[in-house]
Amino acid sequence: MKNTIYLFLFFCCSISFCQGQKLKTTVLDTKELENKTYIGFDGLGNNYYIKDNVFSKQNESQTWEYKNVALGKITSVDYVNPLKIVIFYEDFNTIITLDNQLNEIQKLNLFDIDNTIFASKIGMASQNQFWIYNALTQQIMLFDYLKNTSKAIGNPIQENIKYTQSDFNNFYWIDDINNWYAIDIFGKVTLLANIPPFEKIQIIDNEKLLFSRDNILYSLNNQTKVVHEIEIVEKSFQNYYYKDQILAIFTNQQIKNYKIKLP
Repeated sequence: MKNTIYLFLFFCCSISFCQGQKLKTTVLDTKELENKTYIGFDGLGNNYYIKDNVFSKQNESQTWEYKNVALGKITSVDYVNPLKIVIFYEDFNTIITLDNQLNEIQKLNLFDIDNTIFASKIGMASQNQFWIYNALTQQIMLFDYLKNTSKAIGNPIQENIKYTQSDFNNFYWIDDINNWYAIDIFGKVTLLANIPPFEKIQIIDNEKLLFSRDNILYSLNNQTKVVHEIEIVEKSFQNYYYKDQILAIFTNQQIKNYKIKLP
């Protein structure tokens, strides 16, 4: 009865979406997590972790590590391009790029380049650029890391941002009232949807995303306006990651990989 009431209230809050059938999954494998934070995986068979502020990359035969204690805590890691991994240290306004063996390629202290850039979000963009959300001006910027030049695109964002994500061509953000936006590298801003309340979220592309609430995982399709609950065996989980029809669910102790095709 409690779940029925919850689902009714849940979908009343997002009236533009309707509920579809529960999505079935197939368990592929389970791995022990060994007391570290799992970030996700790439399309080359590598898994990424952080433990004691050390970033590591691991496949079936090898492990690589990167640490930089002088820069404090790792804020975020972007491996949209697994051959050029981006680590952001917000406390020092510094971006580190690594090669596929986690050797340092470039170190950029943004204060040394432009003291008006106070980055709070970083991501890899196309054409030798980073996405930057400048907390000082509340604007999204593109930073050319070969020329050390930057440009603001779009207007300042008026609402508070609660989540961001990016790929080569788009920077996404979700504001305090759950409006989901995208801006492309040319500065075109698109309001994609107003989405249901969430606790954790992963944007797949400009049509699909995953979100969780009360340890239930859902997929949302912005084009069909349908939300599906995803069938998993975990009663509780820390986070999840989806790529190439593989869904990784991770708890404190393990990672379980499922096969699923999102509608």
